[in-house]
Formats: sequence, structure tokens, C-alpha cells
Amino acid sequence: MEFHATLMRHAINTNDPTVLALAGVLSAAFDEAGVRILPIRGLDADETRWLLARWFPGVDSALSLPRGALAMTSRGGTRYDEVEDLVTLFKAHADPCAGTTSEVHCISHALASACVRDKHLWQDLRLPSRRELSALLDYWFPRLAEKNVHGMKWKKFLHKQLCEREALFICKAPYCGDCADFADCFGPE
Repeated sequence: MEFHATLMRHAINTNDPTVLALAGVLSAAFDEAGVRILPIRGLDADETRWLLARWFPGVDSALSLPRGALAMTSRGGTRYDEVEDLVTLFKAHADPCAGTTSEVHCISHALASACVRDKHLWQDLRLPSRRELSALLDYWFPRLAEKNVHGMKWKKFLHKQLCEREALFICKAPYCGDCADFADCFGPE
């Protein structure tokens, strides 16, 4: 089954960066493990079904989701603590006017789950470009997004925020412009 296409056929708005990102996270998880496993780390079966009904109404039957509980999984591997730290970071910067607490909860978990994958964040979310990711973060987490004043790659930036929050400074230089890894953090994606 083409999970991404199925999700997008049921999407409430096929141009909304939130919908696109959620479809990306969900379809990547479904491609890997099928529909019997919970697709987003930290969301239980009820929250997953709520997310699907909210942004992809009717898709549960199109995906042939099991009527019973979805199985738990170790999706996300050993980086569960990192996912939880990222969720906490996102929620601390959520705009209360952007959406409900349940929506922020789902978006935070989806983004955090994508952050522990291997590609650029916009690619792990299966977004067309970084522009949609920036729009998504500007909408849901504007106080966090505005901190990225120099356009650091989003995963690098988010992890740097976690380190700074814990007073861990792993950067090789006191200023980004002086760092030997500057291109890794700010280069083209």
C-alpha cells in the first residue's frame, strides 16, 4: 500500500505544512513496520486514532487499521529519552493560540520522533523543502523558531537548544562563525 498517498487523499488540507509533516512521519513509520504498530513514539493508540481523525478523517478504514489496540514498539530505538527531551522543548515553546493542547501534544511527538532519524529534519518529515518545516515551526513554536536567527539546520539547532538547557556546551568554538564545523550546521541542505 502507498501509505503517503492514502493519508494525503484523506488530508484536511494538502497544502498545510502540519498535515504534510504528519503524513510524512506516519507514512515513514507505516512503510517500516506496517499499520499494526504505533507509528509515533510517545503517542498511545487513542492519541494516534485522534490524530488520524483530526488531520486525516476516514483514513483509519482506508489503512485497514486493526479495530483493537495497536501494538507498542521500540520505534525510535534507544533514543527515547532524547525524544522526550525534544517533546518537552517543543511544548515549552508552543503558541497557545496555534492549537489545542492535544494538537500540540501530537505535533510535538511527531516532530521529536522525526528528529532522531538520519536525514535533515525536513527530509525525515518528507516535506518538499526546508521552507515548509520553517513555516510549521513558526506556526506552532514561534518563540523557538525565532531563536534560530542565523538559520542553523533545524536538527542541529534543536539539539543545541537541549544542550544549552542542560548547560552542556559541546560546540568546538565560542562563536559559530569561528567553528570548524560551521558548514555542517549552517551549510546547504
